[in-house]
Amino acid sequence: MLIRFNVRNFLSFASRLNGQTEEFSMIPGRVRSKKEHLYEDGKLKLLKFAAIYGANASGKSNLVKAMDFARRTITKGLPVGISDKYCKSKPANEKLKSYFEFELKIDGKIFAYGFEVILSLGKFTSEWLVELIDEGREKLIFERDIENKTYNFDGSLKEKGLSERINVYLDDTKSDDSVLFLSIMNQNKRDLYEKYPSVNIMKKVFHWINNQLDINYPDRPISNYSYMANSKNVTEICRIISAFGTGITNFKLVEVSPDKILSKLPPFVRKDIVSRIDKDAREQRNDEEKRKSNSGKGKNNFGLIMRSEKDFFIIEADKNKNITCKTIQFSHNNIDALFSLKEESDGTIRLLDLLEILIAGENKTYVVDELDRCLHPSLTYKFVETFLEEAAKKNIQLIVTTHESRLMDFDLLRRDEIWFVDKKRNGESDIYSLEEYNERFDKKIDKAYLEGRYGGVPIFSTVFPIKEG
Repeated sequence: MLIRFNVRNFLSFASRLNGQTEEFSMIPGRVRSKKEHLYEDGKLKLLKFAAIYGANASGKSNLVKAMDFARRTITKGLPVGISDKYCKSKPANEKLKSYFEFELKIDGKIFAYGFEVILSLGKFTSEWLVELIDEGREKLIFERDIENKTYNFDGSLKEKGLSERINVYLDDTKSDDSVLFLSIMNQNKRDLYEKYPSVNIMKKVFHWINNQLDINYPDRPISNYSYMANSKNVTEICRIISAFGTGITNFKLVEVSPDKILSKLPPFVRKDIVSRIDKDAREQRNDEEKRKSNSGKGKNNFGLIMRSEKDFFIIEADKNKNITCKTIQFSHNNIDALFSLKEESDGTIRLLDLLEILIAGENKTYVVDELDRCLHPSLTYKFVETFLEEAAKKNIQLIVTTHESRLMDFDLLRRDEIWFVDKKRNGESDIYSLEEYNERFDKKIDKAYLEGRYGGVPIFSTVFPIKEG
């Protein structure tokens, strides 16, 4: 689960006094109500939900982009086109280091992983992974001072055979300031982790960032609808959909002509799909006997899920390259007619995307930019209310940016679940929590917010001056 995320010198985030980073935290404040909103294991308490408010261009989405940049950099390397992503409030920031750090709870322990990079040069300058034991104490796992080409790692990693291999990997990074050690340690290292369990934390941290942190933007589909392909979910999905008043009472997967679907795809996509089917069929035939001997039954089908803004298809093929294609269709108010996804409203499609969050498994952290996009205010409120009910039963987190002030309701949220991003005159963004204001529980928070009490709202000048006659 996410504990904190820290960032400095990225987009609109500069640094606070004494070079401190901007910090977003899921650590609860002094609020005593709604304890069911918390994760608690006896040592650590964490929020399961946070709503981030701010005016347009205040920096809300930049916080999401900062998390996404760090995630993509760790899992796939430095993205292209990042040389000008430093905070431009001061010319000197171009040559300064940018800072990114995740603080995570994994297997009952707390870890902090981060790196610094000079974006304009595309060069990493430092990298670290530490375990936080308790207040003020930490255990080093590894650290790299990339500028001085030095590194250090914990004694538990100095096991005979392991330390030699780690030293080889570290030596490979000495002359390369464009790669992260954590990334290298998760490239074809399965045998290493099987032989030396003491180094598994590097795999677990990478896995959380790559698979448990799910970041979503408003102009991209949140879900590929794979949860709908699981027949075990049908009853639960229909129950939730009906509760949101969309009119949908059921759905099912319907076969469609593969030729009809494939003919609509761009040639390069069609070629890629055919190539995958050929490859998978070949591998399946080669491995069939081995699978049968291990499990008694070979896998008969393989496939892929395709999702665009208003289309959803499951393409499957067997070892003989016989292709089948299915799509999803919905029934409304128990009427016999079925409706395709593209016939549903934008709001319904948005809700269907969000449903994955409600039925997700344990330990996922979802970040959704502009949660309320295409949703009626009452539907946004209902979704958050439903999420909090589901989250009380499992360990899952949801962090959203939003303009929907109706969520600022102490009957729904805790004070420490409400955050603001405000942009100063010099273009730099500040992140802060409503907890800093210590407001009364009977106060109309949404009204106070819209009046500018907490910042994070637009300040208008005259848009069209009135000409005197």
